[in-house]
Amino acid sequence: MEDNSLYLSSAEDIQRIRARLKMITDDEQIAKILGEDFINSLNEWDELIEKRSNEPFTLVILGEFKRGKSTIINALLGKELAPTNVSPETYTINEITYGRVPGVEAVFENGKRMRLTMKDTTRERLEARMKFFPGKIDHLDIKDNSPILKEMRIVDTPGLSDLDDLDRQVTQYLVNADAVMYATSALLPFSETEQVFLGSHIQPQRFGILYVLVNMIDALGTMEDVEKIMKRFVDISNEIVPNAFVYGISGYDELARKMGQRRPEDKGTREFYENQFFKFELSLKRDIIMRKDIIRTKRVLSMLRQMVDETTAKMNMFVEMNNLDKQKLEVITSDFEREAKEIEAILESKKPLIHLSITEMQQQAEGWMYEFFAKLRKSILECLDKDDQGEPVYNAEDIEKFFYPFLMEKVGEAYRTCIEMHREKINHVVEKISTELAERLGIADLSEVTLSTSFDRIMMSMNKNVTRSVMGVKLFGTSETFPPATMTSFSQILKKKKMTTDIIDIALENYDDIRINIVNDIKLVYQDLETKAISQLESICRYQTELGRSALEQAKEVSGEFDEDFVDNTLKTALSILKEPARLLEKYED
Repeated sequence: MEDNSLYLSSAEDIQRIRARLKMITDDEQIAKILGEDFINSLNEWDELIEKRSNEPFTLVILGEFKRGKSTIINALLGKELAPTNVSPETYTINEITYGRVPGVEAVFENGKRMRLTMKDTTRERLEARMKFFPGKIDHLDIKDNSPILKEMRIVDTPGLSDLDDLDRQVTQYLVNADAVMYATSALLPFSETEQVFLGSHIQPQRFGILYVLVNMIDALGTMEDVEKIMKRFVDISNEIVPNAFVYGISGYDELARKMGQRRPEDKGTREFYENQFFKFELSLKRDIIMRKDIIRTKRVLSMLRQMVDETTAKMNMFVEMNNLDKQKLEVITSDFEREAKEIEAILESKKPLIHLSITEMQQQAEGWMYEFFAKLRKSILECLDKDDQGEPVYNAEDIEKFFYPFLMEKVGEAYRTCIEMHREKINHVVEKISTELAERLGIADLSEVTLSTSFDRIMMSMNKNVTRSVMGVKLFGTSETFPPATMTSFSQILKKKKMTTDIIDIALENYDDIRINIVNDIKLVYQDLETKAISQLESICRYQTELGRSALEQAKEVSGEFDEDFVDNTLKTALSILKEPARLLEKYED
């Protein structure tokens, strides 16, 4: 069980750790040995920690256009505050924070600010006034006296309509978020781009608190529909972000209820979505507001642990290098450059192995897809079955409503499953080769410290990046989440669906096209995976070489500029300073 009291009483430890690290950065002798770049990076880390320690707890709401993000915020606050009914061209990031006197200011990229009225935040008023603004708007700074804003800052973001054009600001806010709300719509149940965004931008960050809010539940006709939709959202969320809280709500109804306005017609589902919003608010209080200091403290301690580990590794490296004379360093440098060239040759020799391995995976995936389509055709034909009285076995209205999304979901799921089945194999191939390259750079006299300390840590990080990049989305123009060429077939089905309601016949007509296209997509995506794997290995090779070369050059500079005893004593002093931070951080190890 988590010891909350430990984190709540950690403020003094955090300050002591920061103070000891500042002794390192402020010591001119230590700074000369570690180098200006490294000292600057430590100072930047400390500035970031200071900012994270003092800025408001940040809850960011994300989602595609027309998912009701602003309405959800207004429902939380119980008033119409966040601008709604806006267009992509004028939509701004809105920072909503506590202020005794409500108000709004436009904050521009050049740092200037301009006071606005709340009416000015609507689409029409912003468009009308934009030509008079002293620059491009960075964000709107909205102040309000709602009690919940005393506990957190809420950030309302632009709609994520296109992952390739993900706004730089949204990404920055996401990186610095303490918790995230992701708004979806019950009328547009988990589009492929929404699933991609959750998998590629939300899941890797491992947020402690993530809400998936299924908005507009009030628009569904029956509880049966509600249960079907919620099951879909819960199932998909569990696959992508298992830690997410999923709630089916109506932001519009909740806002109307709190403001005493006319509420949407109750179709027999109001009790469900009203209760769900209550549970959502309860979770905000219990899991965020009451724990926000602990969440913040954990992040700060994690950053400090990384600073201490990295600094200690750097110092150990120089301790080892300091024991080598200039001649030995020159020999090692020469050996290193020779090894670097040999590594390039080794990498070239490994490319056929990568090609063969991924080609075998591609052929296996194609076989799986042919088996899947045989079963899919059988399932489609079953939808045409009739009972003894000649009546359809399946409800025609349900087929019309759910068959097309079902077809897309099943094809996409099969496609993703093929790639997922090969994830570990691809990772293993890449990791095995990258580890071999790392070992070849492990020059004997320096391998124990230079590589096994800081270098291995960097390699672990690099390998994670390789895995993420190899399995990433659209990094080289090919989607590995949904087959791009196959979308053409689905588009044809949609066009024909508008002219007739017999969607099963349309699907059967396009069945062969879908199957052919998805096999072509499989070939393309595995070729793309091969390109990414080779590219990432080449990047690792360059990174390792540059890192080793930089370390050796810095070691030669230190040995040429400073006396060996001076370096040795200075580093011993620095390592002694870091003993207390390391000891204090041990208390917070999971």
